[in-house]
Amino acid sequence: MTLDPQLLALLVCPITRTPLRYDEAAQELVADRAGLAYPIRDGVPILLIEAAREFAPVED
Repeated sequence: MTLDPQLLALLVCPITRTPLRYDEAAQELVADRAGLAYPIRDGVPILLIEAAREFAPVED
């Protein structure tokens, strides 16, 4: 399943307010600076911090 590019252009990380990167293989929206990956379930992005998976943030 792919994510609508227009929707992706509107979505931002709820913590950093930075754009999200779509990881199609994992079905996640990734906030590199926050170190969080938000799941996409049944085509719906779940932008809740408590639903996100943590990883080591990417430094600029």
